[in-house]
Amino acid sequence: MVVRRHGRGGAAVLAAGLLLCGTPLTGCAGSGAAAEDGRAGAGALRTLGQAAAALVRAGSSRARTSMEMATGGTRVTIRGEGVYDYRDRLGRLTVTLPRDAAGAEEHRPITELLAPGALFMKNRGAGVPADKWVRVDTATLTDGNLVTGGATDPYAAAELLRGVREVRYVGETEVGGTPVRHYRGVTDLARAADGASADVQGALRAAAKGFATTRVPFDAYVDAQGRLRAVSQRFSFVGGRHRAAVAVSSTTLLYDFGVRADVRLPEPGDIYAGRIEEE
Repeated sequence: MVVRRHGRGGAAVLAAGLLLCGTPLTGCAGSGAAAEDGRAGAGALRTLGQAAAALVRAGSSRARTSMEMATGGTRVTIRGEGVYDYRDRLGRLTVTLPRDAAGAEEHRPITELLAPGALFMKNRGAGVPADKWVRVDTATLTDGNLVTGGATDPYAAAELLRGVREVRYVGETEVGGTPVRHYRGVTDLARAADGASADVQGALRAAAKGFATTRVPFDAYVDAQGRLRAVSQRFSFVGGRHRAAVAVSSTTLLYDFGVRADVRLPEPGDIYAGRIEEE
């Protein structure tokens, strides 16, 4: 996937034993024609507010995710790749931790299953048997799983755009060879939660309470069908020994719409019920 862009820095988080990170997208020069063709103002708000619905109409897609963390002078990136079924709100990602993200040894990729209200992880480590899954209730996480798993749920990323408070049309560009419209602005977690579907509402409300601020700067890239092709969102939370505000940049790329996305959740007997050790 290629996005034509200028570079921009990101920041960081350590949550639920995973070191999280990714490279944000930034935009190209804007065009004065935005106000004339309805891509700015109310038109832009409408486009972004309907991004989640457009993904549901598309049915499914492949996804690539990344998060970027910079802490103690070190910048690391966690990457994910998989598929997502927007109609059933189910996704499967293989998340790869960098070698130095959780110690000196290299770690096996973590398989994550995304479902309404839940995150399932396999190869979680920390005393969990290799053949078992760990289940986490996303509404109980202070970030609503927007960053905890090392990847933002693609559908939740789109639902977040329902809370846009500020937006401007930047211009035309391309994502992976597909022409897109680039929007830049700020969305609000609490406002997004109020308008979100029931499947993600609880997680977004948890994030609105848990983050340092409900304001989330973003860059969104939308194709001619209104489908979100890429989105970069920058979250801020309170963490670390000194309880300082920390920033996390999360990027999601969506492509191959309509691909088969057969995601099956674990059986109850396959879910680990014991205590999870901290890594």
